[in-house]
Amino acid sequence: MKHMLIMRASQAAADAYEKMDFEAVINAMGAYNEQLMKAGVMAGGDGLAPEPGWVVDFDGETPVVSDGPYGEVHELFNGFWILDTSTAEEALEWAKRCPLGPGAKLEVRRITDESDFADYSDNEYVQKEAGWREELESK
Repeated sequence: MKHMLIMRASQAAADAYEKMDFEAVINAMGAYNEQLMKAGVMAGGDGLAPEPGWVVDFDGETPVVSDGPYGEVHELFNGFWILDTSTAEEALEWAKRCPLGPGAKLEVRRITDESDFADYSDNEYVQKEAGWREELESK
């Protein structure tokens, strides 16, 4: 069962981050990532650079691209982890161990899998998706 942990920040978190020793941040996150690796639950993850970035808005007749990547600070999506755990509760326990401070939030979302599309197993693209996943895992 895969879950994505989505790191989000508030203005308070962004302000606090500016005052932090960057090497201490690297060390805390590195130790957390090492724990995930040793436990065998880390399936992927990365931090996200603030620039360059864009937002593609689909509200109109044609997509509109604006400089981004973000709007308000509370919308910041700073990074993510993909965890492969036995249960949702296990993913949540790992999320609670993340070394984030006040003003930060970690959203935990289950990643869909084949079972979510069982009623559409005869759909051409649902069938192709299985092959694509295998192809991506082999890279």
